[in-house]
Amino acid sequence: MEQIVNAIWEDKQLLQDKRNQELVLSVIDSLDKGKLRVAQQNGHIWTINEWIKKAILLYFRLRQMEKIEIGPFEYYDKIPLKKDFDKQGVRVVPPAVARYGSFLSKGVVMMPSYVNIGAYVGAETMVDTWATVGSCAQIGKSVHLSGGVGIGGVLEPIQAQPVIIEDDCFIGSRCIVVEGVHLHKGVVLGANVVLTQSTKIIDITNTKPIIYKGEVPENSVVIPGSYKRQYPAGEYSVSCALIIGKRKESTDKKTSLNETLRDFDVSI
Repeated sequence: MEQIVNAIWEDKQLLQDKRNQELVLSVIDSLDKGKLRVAQQNGHIWTINEWIKKAILLYFRLRQMEKIEIGPFEYYDKIPLKKDFDKQGVRVVPPAVARYGSFLSKGVVMMPSYVNIGAYVGAETMVDTWATVGSCAQIGKSVHLSGGVGIGGVLEPIQAQPVIIEDDCFIGSRCIVVEGVHLHKGVVLGANVVLTQSTKIIDITNTKPIIYKGEVPENSVVIPGSYKRQYPAGEYSVSCALIIGKRKESTDKKTSLNETLRDFDVSI
């Protein structure tokens, strides 16, 4: 499948072949069922399957705009919506929307929220009110995306890494995580943390700061911060993120999270 998709990507005329069209459709169906993923973890290494992102973009070429009516709601789009949530063991509260080609594991709860094509959401994860999970984003098990969280999506450039949020993370209200930022297991983001590839993520728990970019180490507790920077017009504050501690591993996940939020006075 990978070889054929790559060949079609290089020569779009091949997409006129019915067999190639069916292959692209089968890739998207496998994404929808969780049999394929845009990114997958092997040990501590994440592998990005660029060919699957190509298949998604080829799928857009195959689809035509059409009217979608659901009760009083009307949409006009190329991509259908997911269905049969009861059979998948997924709770979806109106008017939550998950696009076909995204995958929701058993036990996922979607409050009025949005999950885009290519995204993967792990078991028992909460996608709270007005949270959005962008295309190809990878969300682990038992993650909590609080109200208004924005998880960025990416289809192009093909080689770009999607946002990766590993198991047991807690993302506070109105946080934004974009541009392929990687949160390792157990990370806690306090409310309003904004993480991009250029955001300085500063560990201030020791006598000397340690600066990260593009990833947050396992079990880190993070809050919004700022630092001074000199510009031609003067000195100004620039946003950053501060690692102020680590979640404890001596207790269960829920107790650890509650204790962490209390101990570090973190807003959620």
